[in-house]
Amino acid sequence: MVSHSVAALITSVALGAVLIGALAVVMHVRHKYSPNLIGALIGALMCFVLLETIPALI
Repeated sequence: MVSHSVAALITSVALGAVLIGALAVVMHVRHKYSPNLIGALIGALMCFVLLETIPALI
């Protein structure tokens, strides 16, 4: 059985990924696509995963 804190962390990471994907779609539709911004957002999400989620799971 998965504890509530692990489920909350996984849910927050999934929500972040969905929000970044939605932002990329909106930027692409409006023709204001900035690869640097998308890279920074993905980097921020990966930083959160590495610093917060993985140590909590171990």
